[in-house]
Parts: sequence; structure tokens; C-alpha cells
Amino acid sequence: MEKLSGLSHLFMTIFLHNFSTFMVIPAITDVAMTALCPGLDECSLAIYLTGFQQAIIGLGTLVMTPLVGNLSDKYGRKTLLTVPMILTIIPLGILAYSRARTFFYVYYVFKTLTAMICEGSVHCLSLAYVADNVPEGQRASSFGILSGIGSAAFVCGTLSTRFLSTASTFQVAASVAVVAAVYMRIFLPDSIADDALSVPILSKEKLNVVKSKSDGGSAPKTVQIFKPMPSFEDMLSLLKTRYLNCSSTFSQAAIVAFFSSLADVGLHASMMYYLKASFHFSKNQFADLMVITGIAGTISQLLLMPMLVPALGEEKLLSIGLFFSCAHMFLYSVAWSFWVPYVAAMFSILFVFSQPCMRSIVSKQVGSCEQGMAQGCISGICSFANVVSPLAFSPLTALFLSDDAPFDFPGFSIMCIGFASMIAFVQSMTIRAAPLISSHTVNNCNYAAV
Repeated sequence: MEKLSGLSHLFMTIFLHNFSTFMVIPAITDVAMTALCPGLDECSLAIYLTGFQQAIIGLGTLVMTPLVGNLSDKYGRKTLLTVPMILTIIPLGILAYSRARTFFYVYYVFKTLTAMICEGSVHCLSLAYVADNVPEGQRASSFGILSGIGSAAFVCGTLSTRFLSTASTFQVAASVAVVAAVYMRIFLPDSIADDALSVPILSKEKLNVVKSKSDGGSAPKTVQIFKPMPSFEDMLSLLKTRYLNCSSTFSQAAIVAFFSSLADVGLHASMMYYLKASFHFSKNQFADLMVITGIAGTISQLLLMPMLVPALGEEKLLSIGLFFSCAHMFLYSVAWSFWVPYVAAMFSILFVFSQPCMRSIVSKQVGSCEQGMAQGCISGICSFANVVSPLAFSPLTALFLSDDAPFDFPGFSIMCIGFASMIAFVQSMTIRAAPLISSHTVNNCNYAAV
């Protein structure tokens, strides 16, 4: 409990950041439709632009998230956390100023560019921060609490959207994003797993660039002031040799992460356009749906998960979460009335288990000063799914919501997304509890060459 109380500033930072980003989600569909296809309930251009944006963001985060996680192992979580939290403010500020067509395209460009760094980085770094400060046996519950804080922010953000105008929604979101960045810089203490192995960007011990040996006759030795930044190829080699080849559990978790993210991103990109076309949902209905999802998920992660993890174990709880993730996607796909999506949203009380359990399993497979790298690699794999998912599902969604659909099944793309989630579920059942690596692995976190 003392460890969790020490994370209070991180929890508040994540709450404020997620509040600002989640509260615009119910409104962005209406903004895009109004800017691109005013007066229509179906807009293929908006679907394709959303899919293209997610694919480009996925390509960027595929490279950036492992890099950010790796650098945070050496330069500190707080330093790297500052960058995405500041960049998040820019696109929100654009739509806070105006939502006209021209400003929407400006937002679209800036959102795509900034999200390459921001998308997933805050979550990845916060997971590594928790892993730095919480013992292995308590990490699953701690990750669940962190996800619960995010779900609470999701509820509060979407509930606020329900009572705000579209213009006010983006203005409040931009303001809260500024507060989150300032709060983090002032109150959040930095986190370094091992002070003996990790050094700051400019270390006092390295200020003496030239050292002379005691005999005086030898040539001076040059020391690098700045630690070298590992290349993308170096990180891929490290991932392959240290994790994928040596840990079957890590490899299985990576496969689960890919297909789970493939389904989640596809559902996020398609669901609101599907509901708008089928049941004429608007900002308020989207907010209601998200509030139900968020409240159920918050209760589950903050209350149920800490009790279920010791009883069932992370591996079983991961499978349970993925099973109900499949079920709620299939239910969405065959929705026959406007109330069915609300019932499907209630499934979040169980499917929210999957992400914190998967991250905890990964966390236990690496050393204490490799948490940022490991979580960054999993986030990078999820980012690759972010590239593939819109390329596969956005055209399918646009086709079956149009008048040219080969057969009358508007939720066909959602059902295909459910099958991707089913693959993750089947793979999760093969994961078995492995011996903890982080408790007995000797790691060298200092990449500086001397």
C-alpha cells in the first residue's frame, strides 16, 4: 500500500492526460462528418481518412514507442514523459479554436504527426514507472489500478462531453492537457530503477573528457560526454535475442498483443461510423455508451481485479478478458436494435482484464532496468497492428455501410474484427506461468561507452 501511495502523482498525471484525450472521442466523429460530409449519416471519405491516419500513426509509433521506452531506461521516465504530454496539446488547441473544414485538415495533419510520438508512449512510460516502484508480486494489481485510473478518466471525460457543446469540449480538453503537463513537471518525481546502472543524459562523472594515466607516458583516453543512442536495428536485435528467442512466454504475449490490438483498433475505427449509419447515433449517444463502458471497466479494475489476480492468476484472467472481448464484438456486429450496443458495452466489466494482465506477464519476463524497453517493444508490436488494422477493416467497413455492399450485413466488418480477437484468445490459452526473470537477471543498463 505504501508503494501505491507513492504513485499518487503518477495516477493524477495519467488521470488528467486521459481526461483530456478521451473527452474529445465522442465529438470527433460529428466534427469529421460535419467538415467532410455535412448533412449525411454515412461518409466513406471520413472512414478512409480515419483509417489512413491510423495506419500512418501506427508506422510512426512502431519506431518511436520502443525508442522512447529504451531511452527512458537511461534518461528517466519523467524526461521522456514530458515530450508526448506537451505535443498532445497542439491538435486539441486547433479544434478548440475552430472546427471549420480548413482547421479540421490542419488538425488532421498535426494529429497524425504528434500521435506518432504520443500514441502509446504515455501508457508505455507509465507502465515502466509502476514497474520501477512496485514489487513483482503486486504488479498485476498495480497495472490494473493504473488502467482503472484511466477508465475513471474515460468516464469523467465522456460524461463531461455529454453536457458540453462541441466547441467547449475541445476548449476544456486543451486546458486540461496543459494542466496535466504542468502538474507532471512540478509534482512527479523521476523514476530510475537502479541509480548505479542508470545515469543522466549529461553525467558529472563524464565532464572530464580527457583522462591521463598515472604513468604520464600513455596517450590520453577520450570519454564520450553523451551516451550513444541505440539504433532501431540494435533494438530489434535486442528484442530478438534477449526476449523472443529466450522467453516463449514473452513471444506468446507478443502474439496476443498483436491480435488483441488489431481487433481493438479496428473496432475503435469502425464502431462509431457503424452505429451512426445503423442507428443514427450522435455525440450524446456515443458519450452515453462510453460512460457505461468506462464505469463498468473502472469498477472491475479497481475492485474486482485485485481480488481475482491472486485467486486465478494473470494467465487465466487474460483468457477470460479476451473471451468476453470476442463476445462483445460479435454482439455489436449483429445488433438488431439501438439498445443492443449498450448491453455489449457492459461486457467491459470483464474484457478490461486483458491489457493489465498481459503487461504484467511481460513485466515479469525482463530485468528491472529493462522495463521501458520491454513495454516499449510490446507497444511497438501493438503499433504495427495499428498499421495493419485500418488497412484491412476500414475499406471493409466503408463497403458494407455503402449502397454497394455485396449483401445486407452492416456489421460484417465488426464480426471480422471479432475473429481477430478470437485468435488472441486462443493464443492466450497456451500461456503458462513462467519463472520470474526480473528477480534474478543481472542487467547492464549503462550503454555509455568509456
